[in-house]
Amino acid sequence: MTTVAFYTLGCKVNHYETEGIWNMFKANGYERVEFEKEADVYVINTCTVTNTGDKKSRQIIRRAVRKNPEAIICVTGCYAQTSPGEIMEIPGVDIVVGTQNRKQMIQYIEEHRKTREPINGVANIMKNRTFEEMDVPVFSDRTRASLKIQEGCNNFCTFCIIPWSRGLLRSRDPENVLKQAQQLVNAGYKEIVLTGIHTAGYGEDMKDYHFADLLRDLEEKVDGLKRIRISSIEASQITDDVIQALDQSKKIVRHLHIPLQAGSDTVLARMRRKYSTEYYLEKVEKIRKALPDLAITSDVIVGFPGETDEEFKETYDFIEKLGYSELHVFPYSRRTGTPAARMDDQVDDDTKNERVHQLIALSEKLAKRYADQFVNELLEVIPEEHSSEQGESNMLVGYTDNYLKVKFAGTPDMIGKIVRVKLTKSGYPVNEAQFVRIMDDATNDYITATS
Repeated sequence: MTTVAFYTLGCKVNHYETEGIWNMFKANGYERVEFEKEADVYVINTCTVTNTGDKKSRQIIRRAVRKNPEAIICVTGCYAQTSPGEIMEIPGVDIVVGTQNRKQMIQYIEEHRKTREPINGVANIMKNRTFEEMDVPVFSDRTRASLKIQEGCNNFCTFCIIPWSRGLLRSRDPENVLKQAQQLVNAGYKEIVLTGIHTAGYGEDMKDYHFADLLRDLEEKVDGLKRIRISSIEASQITDDVIQALDQSKKIVRHLHIPLQAGSDTVLARMRRKYSTEYYLEKVEKIRKALPDLAITSDVIVGFPGETDEEFKETYDFIEKLGYSELHVFPYSRRTGTPAARMDDQVDDDTKNERVHQLIALSEKLAKRYADQFVNELLEVIPEEHSSEQGESNMLVGYTDNYLKVKFAGTPDMIGKIVRVKLTKSGYPVNEAQFVRIMDDATNDYITATS
């Protein structure tokens, strides 16, 4: 049997797409092996968000070539889309496919076997206006299922290469979203994470169907779905209709990831973000009114070109005022080909690192403050794995609906199920809890034991 090995770099969307590509190979009779083993075909799904992503992608490609010089090396993903020529120059690369036309990968492999000629299958992404369907009825490595609902982004922020690697916004057909959601629930998943490049932009390219409509349809039409999580939503996408859908929902979890990037209006303008801090705050206050106890997480970039001490302080103070439940903090990374890379006043690494540390310390303080509210409260969690800490093999780890990471003593059969726990001790990054009850799949009622 022909073997294939995968390596995925980058975001959740890439991980989702690797599963879709693996499904195609499986349907064609391939057997999957670990990347570290010798395989007949290696598929490397690359990332290009930063120059470091490019470099790491090249390292992994070379590692696959060394592993088995006779193997067919197939490179896909964002770096493949933006720089196919660069990848074709790496000795040993046979096939390059970007972020579209992945369905032709098997065909290219068969063709290459006959001709032994390298194949560049990358086309102009900006001309693409349709969502590429990829079937992912089950995930090989995780308890939470992702469901990709859209592709591409129309924003063109000055620091970001993504529109050039993913193209313009394209939404998936609602019927296909619902069909795949039902497949995932039938495969045993309790929670679905809606994901994409600009997830809540879903429907912006459709006539009379928007993100809020999709949320309602998922809630009403997918039998057995317990939790819906939105991977990311821009402040501008928090419309009254979306707020109403969240407010009325019994399945959408109490957690939203709302990217901020900077809490200074002058930095936001240089980034070409389409909102001010006042607009952002207004949206957050509105949604908190509809959803009390909502966990809000966010992304922040520090050391953007020209960021002064005053501008950084504005960001720091805004974050403190808003009170996130957790932050993802990134030092600005120069991305060749973006307007920001050509800007004057690039911030030095020492200053960036110092600012990163300040925001991480603030994030931990805010995360602890948010978690403190829930000590002695009953919360729902889906355990995903055993604790990796030494001496904690009986401890399970997972996320509550409001995105608190918790660990508690439990049995292996609880993994992937909905469990009710009592939060006993807040902490960061993990809170401690005590098992109370487990949900019975047949009755949807809580029972005290798993037997």
